[in-house]
Amino acid sequence: MTDKGEREKAQRIVADNRKARHDYYILETYEAGVTLLGTEVKAIREGRVNLRDSYARTERGEVWMMNVHISPYSHRGYATHDEMRQRKLLLHRHEIRKLIGRTAEKGLTLVPLQMYFKNGRVKVLVGLARGKQAHDKRETIRRREVDRETRAAVKAGRRGSGDAA
Repeated sequence: MTDKGEREKAQRIVADNRKARHDYYILETYEAGVTLLGTEVKAIREGRVNLRDSYARTERGEVWMMNVHISPYSHRGYATHDEMRQRKLLLHRHEIRKLIGRTAEKGLTLVPLQMYFKNGRVKVLVGLARGKQAHDKRETIRRREVDRETRAAVKAGRRGSGDAA
């Protein structure tokens, strides 16, 4: 029981890309390290990172993360970093080969889903994703609303039966 608390403490989610789960079907996920500058790590610790509209691309046998906005560190001196620069993702060679093959398929892309700290290092959860059509998004929203209504009805039914007893 105590090691779960330590594990949760060691893995702290800094940024979440909720829009990606709305816009894409996530087929597989990979955990990747990121090459960062010191001021970027400090800014991430402050929570100054935005994953919205970000994506990853494979180029020349490497995986690069694009459009991730990391704001400048609040207590910086002369050292600063470019907020929107591309950052290299660190994956195993066999994972990179697999991703290159899968992203060559029509309609598949790499999307950063979460950024978190694991054992003091910044990690990114990258998802291999297929885009949703507009009608798929509406279906997801409709299903979520139906689930919410059924949970509310079950809860109300339990509450009503508890009063009679």
